[in-house]
Amino acid sequence: MHRGKGMKFVGDSRVSAERKPNIPKDYSEYPGKTEAFWPNFLLKEWMIGAVFLIGFLCLTIAHEPPLEKIADPSDTAYIPLPDWYFLFLYQLLKYTYASGPFNIVGALVIPGLAFGALLLAPFIDRGPERRPSKRPLATGFMLLAVAAITFLTWQSVATHDWEAAANQGKIVAEVEIDTEAEGYKIMEANTCLTCHGGELQGGGGAPALIDTGLTPEEIKEIVTNGKGAMPGGLFKGTDEEFDKLAEYISGIVSE
Repeated sequence: MHRGKGMKFVGDSRVSAERKPNIPKDYSEYPGKTEAFWPNFLLKEWMIGAVFLIGFLCLTIAHEPPLEKIADPSDTAYIPLPDWYFLFLYQLLKYTYASGPFNIVGALVIPGLAFGALLLAPFIDRGPERRPSKRPLATGFMLLAVAAITFLTWQSVATHDWEAAANQGKIVAEVEIDTEAEGYKIMEANTCLTCHGGELQGGGGAPALIDTGLTPEEIKEIVTNGKGAMPGGLFKGTDEEFDKLAEYISGIVSE
């Protein structure tokens, strides 16, 4: 018994009354509303992708990448900064309950719970409604996630010492440092190398001591009173050692 448009009941299943050849749909029935996937749709996607690719290449040519100096594994004072899409996780690891002995909480537990809730969202809220106001659970989860990510990202940007980060990664001229010099030994004895690096290249917010352009008197003034992140009164040697230290730093220049 035939019912509907070309359908036939066979037992409890409906099957096509007759086999039809696989003929592409006539898209002229819906002018302006649909189109063939090949080649029309793919051609448009390719053209849009090509425009974005050319624009990206132009940006890479116009703006040089922010290269830093060669990574130094011994520089424990280096302040890392991840890409912008990881800043919220980077900020999370700064809090007491998610760092130090609780690092596993900030690195695995909290992100695991967040992504686990995201995976369970389709099973928790299974309503047919599509309007956000009719789906309080899904809407609430989304707003909470967006608010948390936005706040943590903003906090990370606001609290980061951008000036110190620029100084620590600045590329400076390579100078062969005489580690046997008396001035170098005095710096080593007063823990100057901890922040300024073994090659005096700077790091962790401490500037490089190569080509400072400062006179010995100006260097002594900075060491005595401090400057920026460097506190004053760190030098514990004699006045004679202080003079030698200032002269040594002032005389370090690149060729």
